Amino acid sequence: GVRGRFPVRDYILILIGASIMGFAIKNIYDPIGLVTGGASGVAIILKKQFGVPLWLTNTAINIPLFAAAAKLKGWSFIKRTLLATVTLSVSLYVIPEMPFLMDDLFLTALFGGLITGAGAGIVFACQATTGGTDMLAAIIRRWLPHYTLVQILQVLDAAIVLIGAGIFGVTYALYALIAIYAVYKVSDGIIEGMKYSKVAYIISDKSEEIAAAILKELERGVTALDARGMYSGNRKNVLFCVVSRKEIAQLKELVVGHDAQAFVIVSDARAVSYTHLRAHETRRHLV
Repeated sequence: GVRGRFPVRDYILILIGASIMGFAIKNIYDPIGLVTGGASGVAIILKKQFGVPLWLTNTAINIPLFAAAAKLKGWSFIKRTLLATVTLSVSLYVIPEMPFLMDDLFLTALFGGLITGAGAGIVFACQATTGGTDMLAAIIRRWLPHYTLVQILQVLDAAIVLIGAGIFGVTYALYALIAIYAVYKVSDGIIEGMKYSKVAYIISDKSEEIAAAILKELERGVTALDARGMYSGNRKNVLFCVVSRKEIAQLKELVVGHDAQAFVIVSDARAVSYTHLRAHETRRHLV
């Protein structure tokens, strides 16, 4: 797959993403006491209660989790996540303290969530996590297979947020929900955005000419679907084509140039997989 051909790029992105998360945890969440779950939430609680450094808690929590995960699932399962987790701990240690947004809980929650979500999204897109409750949930699921990974993770993170609420106050916990939502939306957007294309369905009496033009001018694969108009009973081809976002305007111009009456439907295509296409079609379809 495409992912497997660029491990070095992925490792660099993991370093960047985890460092971004470390900055947000150390300089946005921790100074104001915003607990959003995860190992970082536990670290913020322990720092508040006992003065334990953030990096030390994050490392201490993950060492036994990684040992268990390596034994249960093997090295290949954890190596990228190990890099992300080590990077997060190191960033929590080396990034200087530059707290800001101290006087505004809402901005702390919002921008902390946006920045953390950006970092997490980069890490997730490289098939890794930063360990902590993600890793613990994967281990717990081995003994509770009737629950999904997300369900277990939600329970673990909710428990940490509730403990944080008991220490920092309910108001902080409610703002933490804003941060958690922002993290989810931004990280999800980054993950989906990296696999985001457009799919076009073209209905035209000149499908042969249009298909030839797409193959030649756009160098994209195109498939003809056999269709029948239910009102007229006429049979015709519906062209199916996947293109990048920047090519959709060119595709429309090309279609109209051959048939001004053509009917074109464009929609989003996410998580496009090429495993069932022939090799030459795959090369044409790749975004």
